[in-house]
Amino acid sequence: MDRHLIDCKDLDRAGLEAFAESLDQPAFRGRQIMAWLYRPGIDSFSQMTDLAKSFRALLPDHARISCFTDPVTEISDDGSIKFGFTLEDGQIIEAVTIPEPDRNTLCISSQVGCAMECRFCQTGTIGFKRNLSPAEMVNQVCGVRDYLSDPSRNLQGANQSITNLVFMGMGEPLNNMDNLLTALSILTDQKGLDMASRRITVSTCGIVPQMHKLGKLTSVNLAVSLHAVDNETRDKLMPINRRYPIEQLLQACRDYPIQKRKRIMIEYIMLDGINDSDEEARRLATLLRPIPCKINLLAYNECAGSSYRSSPKNRILAFQEILRNAHYSVFIRSSRGSDIAAACGQLAGTLL
Repeated sequence: MDRHLIDCKDLDRAGLEAFAESLDQPAFRGRQIMAWLYRPGIDSFSQMTDLAKSFRALLPDHARISCFTDPVTEISDDGSIKFGFTLEDGQIIEAVTIPEPDRNTLCISSQVGCAMECRFCQTGTIGFKRNLSPAEMVNQVCGVRDYLSDPSRNLQGANQSITNLVFMGMGEPLNNMDNLLTALSILTDQKGLDMASRRITVSTCGIVPQMHKLGKLTSVNLAVSLHAVDNETRDKLMPINRRYPIEQLLQACRDYPIQKRKRIMIEYIMLDGINDSDEEARRLATLLRPIPCKINLLAYNECAGSSYRSSPKNRILAFQEILRNAHYSVFIRSSRGSDIAAACGQLAGTLL
């Protein structure tokens, strides 16, 4: 496939309209293309039957349609599925579906590798390779959707539709902001994948300058990986804290242009003897006032070569109780897919 051709899935509605006009076509031709692009099984302009034949014949000289097919998969005992996709340059990314009775969440990647070097995260050990294009983010959704809906897969009991989407896979989404915004536009466009923004969450380790931009330009949910209540601890766990310390990060959360009745999700990984004391729970409760938030406590998913250990269950429950008594909504996220290295912090492109 000629990579010099424009990948139509790299363009949102406005981009496709401009592309059509660059070929001396009216803007609505771009909208027509978009209405076809994200239908299952569409991989050729010749299938877009409401486009003029002359325009269909012209398009392959200028553009192409990328797709992810035949992913390598591994299925967890808990029903989670890890997907490995090989990109056109040979790089590898991973995505994970997490089925629950009332939803089927897909966790996707925004970069190949990650530059953040969080000490508890396996993805950080492979370093940063490159940003993903909008098409490479969106195609994870399309590829998994097509896999789940394929009757030949014989996925008994599997939820065959994606209801929720989280940018919590490989990479730091806000370090790929322009491509992320285009992908979000495609994902939520009625002529694109038509997902409700309230069902999409973008996670960040704390790229403070980009947080306000995300809130201003989108209405998706924000998750912030905090993981410590003091700068000394967070410096050790998350090197990004040396650039944007806790005070700046929490101020960015207070200033975040959040919609009414929405809350920021504060992610807090529970590390035995590191950040899980009663005193740290009380300090967390104080730090988060007056941020409209809910709190996710995550048992640490242990990785090869890591010296960290997850807090025991009774410690996590005690931490939760202190925060609840301070009138926060606090959830303990169950670890899913850890038996296939598909849980939070375990994605490292090792499936292929």
